[in-house]
Amino acid sequence: QVRMVESGGGLVRAGGSLSLSCAASGRTFSDYGMAWFRRAPGKEHEFVAFISSGGSLRYAESVKGRFAMSRDDVEKAVYLQMNSLRPEDTAVYYCAAKLLGFSTDIDSYDFRGQGTQVTVSS
Repeated sequence: QVRMVESGGGLVRAGGSLSLSCAASGRTFSDYGMAWFRRAPGKEHEFVAFISSGGSLRYAESVKGRFAMSRDDVEKAVYLQMNSLRPEDTAVYYCAAKLLGFSTDIDSYDFRGQGTQVTVSS
């Protein structure tokens, strides 16, 4: 069982930065690949970034070069540094954990948090 709590969301102007954190509990956190997803009003969940248990990274094209994901297995946490934010980045951001493999479908993940709101004003 992995429980996750996201934090760090807020309101920021376009071009600004935010750093999200996801604190996890569970003895086997380091075994899990971790991802960030987001969901804008009226839209489906969208894959943002993924980091494998070994540290390999994947990003959605829409955030490449602007967002950076990292993990700290000692702290049992993952992070998402978001720079050059745009109004279209406005969404609830979720972290999710997956034991096996990689997917851009949040429904294939084993656990997810409750989300944190990010709002980017123009």
